[in-house]
Amino acid sequence: MQSTGTRNSATTPTHCPYCALQCGMNLTPVEGGTVEVSERADFPVNRGALCGKGRTAAAVLAPGARLTSPLVRSGDGALVQAGWDEALDRIAGNLERTRARYGADALGVFGGGGLTNEKAYALGKFARVVLGTSQIDYNGRFCMSSAAAAGTRAFGLDRGLPFPLEDVPRTGCVILVGSNPAETMPPSLRYFTELRENGGTLIVVDPRRTRTAEQADLHLAPRPGTDLALALGMLHLVVAEGRVDEAYVEERTSGWEEARAAAMAHWPEHVERITGVSVPELREAVRLFCAPEAAMVLTARGPEQQAKGTDTVGAWINLCLATGRAGRPLSGYGCLTGQGNGQGGREHGQKADQLPGYRKLTDPAARRHVAGVWGVDPDSLPGPGRSAYELLDALGTDVRSLLVMGSNPVVSAPRAAHVEERLRSLDFLAVCDVVLSETAELADVVLPVTQWAEETGTTTSLEGRVLLRRRAITPPDGVRGDLEVLHGLAGRLGVEKGFPTDPEEVFEELRRASAGGPADYSGIDYRRLAEENGVFWPCPAPTGGDDTRNPTAPHPGTPRLFLDRFATDDGRARFVPVAHRPSAEEPDDEYPVLLTTGRVVSQYQSGAQTRRVAELNAAAPGPFVELHPRLAARLGAAEGDPLAVVSRRGRAVAPARITTGIRPDTVFMPFHWPGEGRANTLTNPALDPTSRMPEFKVCAVRVETVTS
Repeated sequence: MQSTGTRNSATTPTHCPYCALQCGMNLTPVEGGTVEVSERADFPVNRGALCGKGRTAAAVLAPGARLTSPLVRSGDGALVQAGWDEALDRIAGNLERTRARYGADALGVFGGGGLTNEKAYALGKFARVVLGTSQIDYNGRFCMSSAAAAGTRAFGLDRGLPFPLEDVPRTGCVILVGSNPAETMPPSLRYFTELRENGGTLIVVDPRRTRTAEQADLHLAPRPGTDLALALGMLHLVVAEGRVDEAYVEERTSGWEEARAAAMAHWPEHVERITGVSVPELREAVRLFCAPEAAMVLTARGPEQQAKGTDTVGAWINLCLATGRAGRPLSGYGCLTGQGNGQGGREHGQKADQLPGYRKLTDPAARRHVAGVWGVDPDSLPGPGRSAYELLDALGTDVRSLLVMGSNPVVSAPRAAHVEERLRSLDFLAVCDVVLSETAELADVVLPVTQWAEETGTTTSLEGRVLLRRRAITPPDGVRGDLEVLHGLAGRLGVEKGFPTDPEEVFEELRRASAGGPADYSGIDYRRLAEENGVFWPCPAPTGGDDTRNPTAPHPGTPRLFLDRFATDDGRARFVPVAHRPSAEEPDDEYPVLLTTGRVVSQYQSGAQTRRVAELNAAAPGPFVELHPRLAARLGAAEGDPLAVVSRRGRAVAPARITTGIRPDTVFMPFHWPGEGRANTLTNPALDPTSRMPEFKVCAVRVETVTS
C-alpha cells in the first residue's frame, strides 16, 4: 500500500499504528514520492507477518483520506479552513474564557490509547500544569482498566502480559477468556497454533464460536456476563478435586482461606445453571488446565468490559494462584491489551488518577517527585478527576470546554447517543485528529495532526515492551504534531517552557518523571530501543543495576515479572474473595435477549481510519446483527434482512447474519460504525465500582424485524 508525502531516502523500520502487538514493518520510499509497507522479519513478535490493517496502514496517509488544514466553525455553522495561528488562538481563547468564568475543572481533556508515550505524557502534564484541571481521562479506560485494577490488587503491579508472547507456545495450557485474536490481532494466532503443535491445549471461553474458538481443544460458551461464575466454578472444582498447590499458596500468597470459602459457594451444578456451561465441560476444563506443569490464563475485553469486570478478572487470577500458576516460568495471568499504546497510554499521566511512571495522584511522595521534574509546587497539582464515561456524561454541565486528542467517543463510548448529545451541548469543543471523525465533525476547531509514519515516538506493547516508532516521511504542509499543538497552546496560555516539540526531549523528561515508579523507564533511551528492538519495563537507570560486579551496567529490562517476588509490600500475591452477581441489566419480558459487542478483522476500534481504506471496507462494509437460527426463526428473519436491536438507551438497525456459532439467547454486533447501525447506541454505561469500566459486553435488548 502506498501513500504520498515527502520521504526519507532509505527504508525505515517501524511499527504498525493499530493494535497492541505493535507489529514490526518496514516503510520504503518508491518512485513517485510514495511509501510502501513491507514485512520486517527481525521483529520477534510478528516475525514479518502483518494483518490486512497493517498491510494497508499507509492508505490513511494519503491526502484524500486525511485532514491537511485546520478547520474552524464559521458563523453559518460550517467547518471552514483556517490558518494554524487562528485555530490555536481560538482554542486558547475559549479555554481561558471558560476557566475564568467557571474555574479550571470546567475544562476537560480526553486522550487516546493510540497516542505515543511522549504525547500521553505531555497531554497529562498540559492538563495539570497549564490548564490546572483534574478533568482528564482517556479511551483506554474502555480497554483494560478492569484487568489493570485486578492485577494491581493481586500482584501489586499491572502490566498487560508479565511475560513475553514467546512464552505462550511453551506452556502446557492456555485459557483464553473473552478474546478473539484471530480477528483482533491475527499475527498473534500463530502463538496459540504453536502451543497446540507443541502438545499444549487451548481452552477458549466465549459466547460465540469465533475463528479463535474454532482452533480450541475446548470451547466453553457461557451466557454473557457470567464469566465470574465460571471462574469460581472452576476454582471450586480445583479445591474439591485436591488440585490446589498447597506449598505455593503457603509460600507465595495471602488471603487464601477467604477466597476459598467464596469459591466453595459456587458448586458446579449452580454454576451450570448460571452460565449454561455443563458440569462435564467444567470438569474437563479443570483437568486440562491442571494437568501440565505450567499454564496461563489470558483475558481480554469479554470478562473485563463488565460492571463487575475487576472481580471477574480477580476470579481468574485466584484460579492461577490456587494452582501455582503465577510468578513461575511459563505460567501466569495476563491481559491482551487492545489499543496500540493502551499500556503506555495509561502509565504516564493521561488517566484521571495517575501520574507518570504509574504513580498514584493521591500519593504525596509521587506528587513531590513529579512536581519536582515539572518545576511546580506539588500542591498546585489537582487531585483525581472523573473517569472516562463520567467525564463524558458531565459535558455541557460541569465541564464546559473539551480538548479531544486521538479519540472518537461519538462511536466508541457506551450510550453513544447520549454522549453525542453531551458533546453537542459543550460551550466549546476542540479535536486533534488525523481524519474528520464523527467527533471532529461536532467540533468548533479541528486540528490536523501527524500520523505514525510522520513522527517519531515510543509505544509500549501488550508485553510491556517499550518500542521506538520512527519517522519515515515528512507530513503534508498544514499538518503538525500533537506535541507542537500542546507547545503552541501552552505558550498562548502563559506557560512558555516545559512543552518541547522534540519527542526525544519529551522522552528524556518522561524517564526522569517515571524514575522509581512502578513503570520505571529511566534506564531506557532511544538508542537502546533502536539497538535492542525494544526494552521491557521496569528498567531503572544504571545506578547500581543487577550486575554487582559492574554497578553502572545498564539494566537489561524485565521481560518476566514476579519470578522472585510479587510487587506487594510483603512480596506475596493476594487472593481477593469474590462472588458472582448478576449483570447490571438482565433480560426481562420487554428486553428478552442479551447483546454483546466486539470487533471484526478488517476494521479497528471506531473505524475512523479503517473505514477510509477501500480494501478493508470491501471486506467489512458495514454493521450486522449476528443471531442464532432459532432466534431468527422466531422473528421470521432471513439472512440479510434488516433487524432492529432495541435497548433502554436506543435503537440500532443492521442486516441479519445467521449462524449456529452464537448462543440462541444472545446477539452480537460489531462497534466500528456510526449512524443507524451504531452498536454503542445500545450499550450500558453501568460502571465497575473499582475500574470505572462501562458494561459494554452485556445488556438486555429486544430484536425486531424492520418492515419497509
